[in-house]
Amino acid sequence: MIYYQKGSKNLTLKLSDLKQGLWSAFDQIGHKKKILIIPPDFTRYHSQAGMITQLAYQYYGKSISAILPALGTHHPMSEEEIKKMYGKIPNGLFKIHNWRKDIMTLGEVNADIIYHISEGKINYPWPVQLNKMLVEGKYDLILSIGQVVPHEVAGMAGYNKNILIGTGGKDGINKSHYLGAVYGMERIMGNARNPVKQVLNYASERFLQTLPIVYVHSVIRRDISGKLQVCGLYIGDEIECFNHAAGLSQKVNIELLKEPLKKVIVYLNPQEYKSTWLGNKSIYRTRMAIADGGELIVLAPGISQFGEDAEIDKLIRKYGYKGTENIFSEVTKNEELRYNLSAAAHLIHGSSEGRFSVTYCPGFLSKEEIESVGFNYGDLKTMLTLYNPSSLKEGYNILPGGEKIYYISNPALGLWADKTKFNMQ
Repeated sequence: MIYYQKGSKNLTLKLSDLKQGLWSAFDQIGHKKKILIIPPDFTRYHSQAGMITQLAYQYYGKSISAILPALGTHHPMSEEEIKKMYGKIPNGLFKIHNWRKDIMTLGEVNADIIYHISEGKINYPWPVQLNKMLVEGKYDLILSIGQVVPHEVAGMAGYNKNILIGTGGKDGINKSHYLGAVYGMERIMGNARNPVKQVLNYASERFLQTLPIVYVHSVIRRDISGKLQVCGLYIGDEIECFNHAAGLSQKVNIELLKEPLKKVIVYLNPQEYKSTWLGNKSIYRTRMAIADGGELIVLAPGISQFGEDAEIDKLIRKYGYKGTENIFSEVTKNEELRYNLSAAAHLIHGSSEGRFSVTYCPGFLSKEEIESVGFNYGDLKTMLTLYNPSSLKEGYNILPGGEKIYYISNPALGLWADKTKFNMQ
């Protein structure tokens, strides 16, 4: 059922509009005694999911017994991040998802299905895993809150990705990420129909139907002044609700360019981006826009590590972002990568395949560390002088010396592509 939907390219939903839409949906859902909320973590700060979660707390109050941020493989949120994103909601309600330990497996998508949808490239079953709280907590409402936006693994973030990957387990996350990487990131990003989404949808239809999940989707656009605005709110328990949100996101979050870009500058906010695991959105989301022989410069003042945990950090340092064929070969030869397929997928995602150069300008990693994983190194202080984010506007800029660049202040907010290379489905 779709409880509420409102959205269009030029719409701006203010706080009062969000409150009205949410409470209209909650009135239809009715009173519930025990509620779990699953919002995104701090890496999706700009999704307005924090505000939406606060509005849900205002409505349901003490009926909300837990809030489980959909961390996936990310670091747990700090108290400071929780306060900044979720306001005055009591800190004690927040639980930490442990993707290696807190997991229940409900079933599997068999290997024949994976083999078919991967076009014969992969032949393993996919476990349907989620945090055991969702089942053992016996909630009478689970609110999954998140932004629908182009994504490198699921094509479009939102809907069941928030559950099956955001609160998923090691094997499920590993195998879904690798499926997407093997199938081809350029074929997936920005499209709601792809092999990873097919797997997630199959799992939802067969294994999540007994859970009382209602999805709350936001769509965010940037207005002509550069400010972020909510332009869509979709609330429901069926895929059609997500499809409407995804359709709007394709219109407002995908920037189709008339010609490939020769030089792209991406800034990574240090509060949000502390690892290349997250910061490589600068590569994922721009790769279809950058010209052959072009250059990507990543201004990354907060980057202090490669992986989000010690095990994956070690693998990135060992194998590096050195191309798809190289990683395929290493997966075949090395058990440690086969055991951590999400890391293997990430190494594929973060490689330019030699088609364009990537210059990373980190705040806390050395030249030797950056170059060891396959990137060029740029001195952050020097690059911030040349390309000062405070003086750049979104999109095309002509610098005082005549150099033409394309600037992106946050790669998580969209997808950029040469229109001749992007096939929207």
